[in-house]
Amino acid sequence: MVENGFFRGRRLRSSPALRSLVRESRLLPAQLVLPLFVDETTDRPRPVPSMPGVERLPVDALVERAGEARAAGLGGVILFGIPRDKDERGSGAWAEDGIVQEALRRVRGELPDLLLISDVCLCEYTSHGHCGVLEGGTVRNDETLELLARVAVSHARAGADVVAPSDMMDGRVRVIRRALDAEGHMDVPILSYAAKYASAFYGPFRDAADSAPLEGDRRGYQMDPANGDEALREVRADLAEGADFILVKPGVPALDIVHRVRSEFGVPVGAYQVSGEYASIAAAAREGWLDEGAAMTEALNAIRRAGADFIISYWALEFARRWRAEWVR
Repeated sequence: MVENGFFRGRRLRSSPALRSLVRESRLLPAQLVLPLFVDETTDRPRPVPSMPGVERLPVDALVERAGEARAAGLGGVILFGIPRDKDERGSGAWAEDGIVQEALRRVRGELPDLLLISDVCLCEYTSHGHCGVLEGGTVRNDETLELLARVAVSHARAGADVVAPSDMMDGRVRVIRRALDAEGHMDVPILSYAAKYASAFYGPFRDAADSAPLEGDRRGYQMDPANGDEALREVRADLAEGADFILVKPGVPALDIVHRVRSEFGVPVGAYQVSGEYASIAAAAREGWLDEGAAMTEALNAIRRAGADFIISYWALEFARRWRAEWVR
């Protein structure tokens, strides 16, 4: 490919077929997971203003949307709940008749082969909006662990295939693993949000899930975005405690962490293309500043290229539709 003293890289870019043939990273619908918000306070889909195209769904509509995800060939869905009532400890998170538990049972009954991941956290259920037990303005780590374990067990009991603790409390993977095993859920894996940064890109999610802290912020338990080695320490600890695979959050702002985790540990790694990443592209596209499909796909491919085995994305269903239209003739 070297001619006249310079590299002729363009030869392998000369046609769509040739570019496809030599493509290094391939992104398929089966590598994407769709986040779904199930809302106990509504009987019809409610658009999320800060996330164009995303809705809060009652259970019936969520089951229908999960069916669309399955039909599109997505890798699965991850559920987040918006309860009718909240309290200081977030007790609705582990209630047997809780909104996520109800949704899990319904989807499991109607779509038995769809992969169901449940987010394990308290922030959507606590009256103060923090991810754990709050005392004197501080989230109490150890006092929160047993509550998170109760949430995970209740989700597994309701039909979750995977539980995904996103709270960033120290030691929660060990406590959840022991609780799952004690209840007979030895085969339910833990997807740990091991490298979760205190990111500026979470704002639209907090609107969607009604989970913004009433006071303070989450920098005391989520990681400093300036740190990289710390992420590896968190991942190493969670794997030692029993995590089966790892999630990095956010996605594009943490591409280096996705790559480092994949290279260092050799376990399956996912990344979350979070609400702010999604919303910024969607909003720019609505103004005509970006091509939504091209920009979203490029961002997803960047995450995949960095080493992610799977990606959680609000655009997953749209990607699958476009992929099918382009590739399935």
